[in-house]
Amino acid sequence: MTSAVLRARGLMRRFGPLTALHPLDVDVSAGETLAVLGPNGAGKSTLLRMVAGLARPSSGEVSVGGSNGQRAAHRRQVGLIGHQTFLSPALTVRENLMLAARLHGLGDVGARAARGLAALDLDEFAERRAGTLSRGLAQRAAIARALVHDPALVLLDEPFTGLDPRASARLADLLRALPAEGRSLLLVTHDLARAAELADRAVVLVHGRARWLAPEAVANADALARAYPEAVLALETAA
Repeated sequence: MTSAVLRARGLMRRFGPLTALHPLDVDVSAGETLAVLGPNGAGKSTLLRMVAGLARPSSGEVSVGGSNGQRAAHRRQVGLIGHQTFLSPALTVRENLMLAARLHGLGDVGARAARGLAALDLDEFAERRAGTLSRGLAQRAAIARALVHDPALVLLDEPFTGLDPRASARLADLLRALPAEGRSLLLVTHDLARAAELADRAVVLVHGRARWLAPEAVANADALARAYPEAVLALETAA
């Protein structure tokens, strides 16, 4: 495996007496997709927020792209895509991309927005206000926004939520292309079929505790459908 784009050691998060995430080590290499699975309240979103730099760990450390704890450098290496688009509805698609580029301190905002529009086949919708887009188009615009600063790691928080089958299939095609560009993906999802389709490895979280699945468990949807409940039961029994 190549050197890790994401490297976390002893990553833990407490909320008062509650431990939302027990100490966890994670490595994700360039071009690799890691699926994070588990029931609601398992600690998946807590992990994602710490990796994104949106929440500080109670202990442990996380580095993305060699950021070595430097907050601004860390955030420049991360793109976030979720079921919420993070688009400003009153702005056009182009303006949303330009705003995201400015927020990352980039200078060539017009050129970056143009590249993002072209990459996601959004040129004909560039001057549409984001609030008028269909769910599928808004998700494509959100991906363009998340990639405008060329992040090494893309975080995906239930990205298929609310999409119809056609839009969901298109999103899966787009996500498959990102590792080929050398980007790493951290995919949080309840959709086991999509996880098996997209991920190279998978980890299951329950009550903040982790169980790593064997590589063959993500070989196909049937294998993951068998391995996932077994991992959940083992973690619930151990809690």
